[in-house]
Amino acid sequence: MTSILDVRDLTVEIPTEDGIVHAANKVSFSVEKGSLFGIAGESGSGKSVLTQAIMGFLPNAEITGTVTFEDEDLLKLDRRRLRALRGARIGMIFQDPLSSLHPYYTIGTQIAEMIHTHEKVSDKQARARVVEMLERVGIRDAEHRFDDYPHQFSGGMRQRVMIAMALILNPPLIIADEPTTALDVTVQAQIIELLDEMRRERGTTVIMITHDLSLLSSIAEKVMVMYAGNRMELGPAKTLFSAPVHPYTTGLLNSSPAKYTPGTMIEPISGRPPSLLAPPKGCVFRPRCTKAMDVCAKTPPLRVFDDGTAALCWQETEDLAPEGAAPAEYSSTGASEGQTHRQRMIEAVNVHLSYETGGGMKGAPKALHVLKGIDLTLYKGETLGLVGESGCGKSTLARVLAGLVPASSGDVVVEGQMLDTLTHSDWRAMRKRIQLVFQDPFGSLNPRRRVSSIIGDPFRIHKICAGAERKRKVQELMERVGLNPEHYNRYPSEFSGGQRQRIGIARALALHPDIIIFDEPVSALDVSIQAQILNLMRHLQEDMGLTYLFISHDLSVVRHVCDRIAVMNKGQIVELDTAENIYARPRDPYTRELMAASMHDITTDAPPKRRLIESIGGEAA
Repeated sequence: MTSILDVRDLTVEIPTEDGIVHAANKVSFSVEKGSLFGIAGESGSGKSVLTQAIMGFLPNAEITGTVTFEDEDLLKLDRRRLRALRGARIGMIFQDPLSSLHPYYTIGTQIAEMIHTHEKVSDKQARARVVEMLERVGIRDAEHRFDDYPHQFSGGMRQRVMIAMALILNPPLIIADEPTTALDVTVQAQIIELLDEMRRERGTTVIMITHDLSLLSSIAEKVMVMYAGNRMELGPAKTLFSAPVHPYTTGLLNSSPAKYTPGTMIEPISGRPPSLLAPPKGCVFRPRCTKAMDVCAKTPPLRVFDDGTAALCWQETEDLAPEGAAPAEYSSTGASEGQTHRQRMIEAVNVHLSYETGGGMKGAPKALHVLKGIDLTLYKGETLGLVGESGCGKSTLARVLAGLVPASSGDVVVEGQMLDTLTHSDWRAMRKRIQLVFQDPFGSLNPRRRVSSIIGDPFRIHKICAGAERKRKVQELMERVGLNPEHYNRYPSEFSGGQRQRIGIARALALHPDIIIFDEPVSALDVSIQAQILNLMRHLQEDMGLTYLFISHDLSVVRHVCDRIAVMNKGQIVELDTAENIYARPRDPYTRELMAASMHDITTDAPPKRRLIESIGGEAA
């Protein structure tokens, strides 16, 4: 097949105050017309930087190599020609649609601007085309929603708007940078279906960047795995996922909860990616590789196999990924049996919550019903999962159970105490017993305060300890959650995403709570970091006898960590059962819809019989 994009020896170096960041190192790949090409790897591996260099979004970087798109080298084009290509010939879908859309302009105006920039058409013609495209990407009542602002759309709808903007000029190439991260499984399935429809109907080529390997294994024809700015492995998706050649690819696959029997420990990649200011000599993955050899200190060769797989590695035989755990092997650790004899930590009885949203048709206040008669019990020592689409009321219910938002009606009982009867002093005591860990570990930490102050706040607020004693307790907490106590005086920005989430967990543990509510704690983390956090949660639960309410849209994670699962839809719990029964025998139609949208099992096909045909480069061993 004909290539639409051919990248050869692309090197990206970005000057900073601390030195040169070696963001990409001689990366080569080609993308065939009409295909879906996947790029995978941990955060900081160079995935996004690579595509930004291709798009000309790095004006201050030193970029070498060639990027051939439709017979033109993009790296040699002037700004005017690049602007003409962007949007018209190459579309871009960014990860965060809210920050990518201007809050002051309507979504219709922003999409129409794409048309006016590249074509001479009337406002009426542009509006008609935008409305038609909005309808195609699934925006209902597009004629009226044309004049709505970004904040009036849900996350999934905003992502659809971004896709409409990328497709409005029918470009032959679309680059999608984490387009489904943090989206619900049903919305994710709709987005993927939409991109696939565009490929079939228009012949659109898609480059998808993601850390969701299970999703990529089900949709991509070819996959490139990156690490520390290097292309570690490239090959057909089926063989790459069933029999990876590079140990790093195997490590990523091993970090997925879907590969393990629910309730067991996950095997993450040890350590963390290196600084790109000074990448390791030889194989960049060597410091974290469990199969590293002495020869790995030298630059590895590129090993090419007869099935099209190529890997930058000294290892001569491919590394097989582990078999996935069958659902029948599930063994619940929690409250599925004998629940009536267990201590009830939280009990919600017929809980309703409504908000007044302003005047209705005749000026009277209009009620928005968020929770509609919730009945739920959380038992001591269990992990109860709460799943459902955005806007179904999961996070709102969590805040009601934690006492942060009062229910409009119904009862919430925490360890035998009804929340609506607590006095001020009772509330201070209650705060010690129930804590929350939020989805965004950076947004929930004050960037201007040191970690010592952030983790030590509970001790200060509840007047438990001060001075040297507080410092000692904070450092003990840091060590307990896997942070270096010597980093006591660092700021949140000096930590990785996984480390910041550990800071949030340490803060939640400070007062020795009985219950922790996790609100999407791993949704935006790489699979390797996600595995570390999930293992940490299990260790802490076993050591401290904690009870968890775990909110997530990632059903493979929920299945792995939860004893029971409650499925929410439109403010109601439509199904509640053991994790085993929810996955094996879902009863409610909505639950079955969620299950169908989330089943992206990484292929376990028989390993291919491949043969090494050549070994290119590398230092002499």
